Amino acid sequence: MSAIRVLVADDERNLRELLVRELARRGHQAEGVGDGEAALARLGEGGWDVVVLDMRLPGRSGIEVLRELSRWPEAPQVIVLTGYQEVATAVEAMKLGAYDYLTKPTRIEELDVLVQKAAEKARLLRENTALRAYAPGAEPFGGILTRDPRMQEVLRMIERVAPTESAVLVLGESGTGKELVARAIHERSPRAGRAFVPIHCGALPREVLESELFGHERGAFTGAVAAKPGLLELADGGTLFLDEIGEMEPESQVRLLRVLETGTFFRVGGTRPRRVDLRVVAATNRDLAEALRAGRFRQDLYYRINTITIQLPPLRERRQDIALLAEHFLERAAAYGRKRLGARARACLEAYPWPGNVRELQHAIERAVILARGEEIEPEDLPPEVACGPAPAAAPAPGSLEAVERQHIVATLRQVGGHRGKAAALLEIDPKTLYRKILHYKIAPEEWR
Repeated sequence: MSAIRVLVADDERNLRELLVRELARRGHQAEGVGDGEAALARLGEGGWDVVVLDMRLPGRSGIEVLRELSRWPEAPQVIVLTGYQEVATAVEAMKLGAYDYLTKPTRIEELDVLVQKAAEKARLLRENTALRAYAPGAEPFGGILTRDPRMQEVLRMIERVAPTESAVLVLGESGTGKELVARAIHERSPRAGRAFVPIHCGALPREVLESELFGHERGAFTGAVAAKPGLLELADGGTLFLDEIGEMEPESQVRLLRVLETGTFFRVGGTRPRRVDLRVVAATNRDLAEALRAGRFRQDLYYRINTITIQLPPLRERRQDIALLAEHFLERAAAYGRKRLGARARACLEAYPWPGNVRELQHAIERAVILARGEEIEPEDLPPEVACGPAPAAAPAPGSLEAVERQHIVATLRQVGGHRGKAAALLEIDPKTLYRKILHYKIAPEEWR
C-alpha cells in the first residue's frame, strides 16, 4: 500500500516542521508550506490525499483555500487546524467540505488517526467516481473532466440540448472525446432508459456497414444463414451515435437520409418496411463544409444531422486540463501500481502538443505507470516523443541574449493565454522550434498563466 501523501499548511514554522516530521515517522509522505498561495500551488500539482490546513494563514486564509478547493473536482480531504476555539470557524469549514477539525495544541496521535480516516474516504470517493464514470446516468457528464472555460461551455450546451429531440453534430479532432459527449447527451435525455448504440462509419466497407446498420434477411448474401436485426433496430427508442460520419460512402448516405426523413428502412434483402424511433448524434473529425463542396457528402444529409453543432477543442488548447486528466488516468491505471506524477514529468506533459489528444494522454500515463520503477513517474517513463529528456540546462544569466529571448517568449505566451500555435505565429518561428525553446529555457506553465 502506498504512503499517504499529506500537505501541512501552517505559518508557524516550528509546529509545521514538527507535524511533518511526526507524520513521516508514522509512514506518511508529508511536506509543509507556510501560506495559502503556496498550499494551492502544491495542491494544484495533484496526487495529494490529505491537507492539514491552518485557518489563520497569511495571504489567503484557510477558509479561502478551503473555498477554492471546494470547486475542484478531485480535491484532497481537508483537516482543519485552529488555535482559536471558534465554533463558527469550524462550522463554516465543515460546511465547505472539510473532513474534520482539530484545535491547537494538536495531539499527533489524534491527527494520525484522522489522516488515515480522511485518506480512506478520499480513496473511496475516487473509486466511486471511477465507477460512476462508466455507469448509465454517470455524473459528472459521463466521465468528462475539465476546468477549461471552452469545455465548461460544452457541458452547458449538453445540458441545454440533451432534453430535446434535435440532431446533434459533434466536431473535433480524433481523441478529443466525441463519444463521451454523445453518451452524456443520451444519459441526460428522456431516452436514457433505452439503448445507446455507437457505430464507426469509416471502419467498415460499405456492404458490411449497411448490413450492420440496417440488418439483413436470411439469404440476402452468401453467409447470411439467418436473419439479423441491424443497429437501427437495436437503437429503437434510444440514441444512435454515428461516429466519423464524414467517412460514410455516398450510397450509404442516401439510405441513412431516408431513415432520418421517414423513420422507415428495409433490411438488406428485405421487402417489408420497418419503422424506428430514434435520436441521432453524429461526429466527425473532417471538414464537412469542404466535403460538401467536393461532392463527397450530401447537403440534405448534412442539414439533417446538423441542427445543433458542438465543437470540442483539442487538448493542446486546454492545457489546464492536462494535469487533471493525468491524475484521473493515474487512478484508472492503479491496478498496475499506485504511482504519482513527478514535477518534471508533469512539465513534460504540459509542454507536449498532444496530436492524439486525450486518448494519447491516457495511453502515455498507462505506459508510464507500468514502466516506472519507483512510486514517482519521471520523464524517462513517458513515451519518447513526450519525454523532455534530462533536466533542462540552467537558466541563462540575467541580461544575456538568452535571458532576453526567454523573457520575450514568456511574455508572448502570457499574451495568448498559453496557446503555443498563436505564440509561434507572433514570434514568427515554427511551433516545434518554440516547443524546443520552452524545454531549453525550462519555462514552466505557471509562468505564462
